[in-house]
Amino acid sequence: MPERGGELESFLPYQLSVTSNAVSSLIATRYRRRFGLKIPEWRVMAVLGDGGRMTQRALTAATVMDKVAVNRAVKVLEERGLVARLPNPEDGRSHLLALTEEGRAIHAEVMPLARATERELLAGLSVEEEAALRRLLAQLRARAGMLAGAAALPPEA
Repeated sequence: MPERGGELESFLPYQLSVTSNAVSSLIATRYRRRFGLKIPEWRVMAVLGDGGRMTQRALTAATVMDKVAVNRAVKVLEERGLVARLPNPEDGRSHLLALTEEGRAIHAEVMPLARATERELLAGLSVEEEAALRRLLAQLRARAGMLAGAAALPPEA
C-alpha cells in the first residue's frame, strides 16, 4: 500500500482538485437523488440560472468545463426539457441557451439545498477564516487567469 503524505498530497493543484471534487460530490449526491442531475448538468443549470441566456461558448467559459462536457450536459438538459435553444438576435450562426420554466423551477429548488450544504461545510470555520478562504481562492483564480493569459502571449522577439 502506498505511503500517505507524499509530494502529491502537498501539491496545491491536487489539493484544490480533490477538495473541489469532494464538495461537488457531496452536493451532487444530495440533488442527484431528487432531481436526477449529474455535476456537469447542474453546473450548466446553475450558470444559466444566475447568468441568464448565453451562447454555448460563453457557457463553456463560465462553467470552466471542457466544451465536450458542456455539450453533453446541454444535450441531456434539452432532452429533459430543462434547457432550450433560442435564436441569437446578435449572431444568426449561434443560439442562446436558457433554462425553461421547468429548469428555472428546479434551479429554484436546488439552490437553497446547495446553499444549505455550503453552510454546513463552512460551519467549521470562523467568520474570519471563511472570509480569508474566499479572498485567497479569488486571488488564486485571478493569478491563474493572469498566468494563463501570459502563457497565451507570443514570446517576445
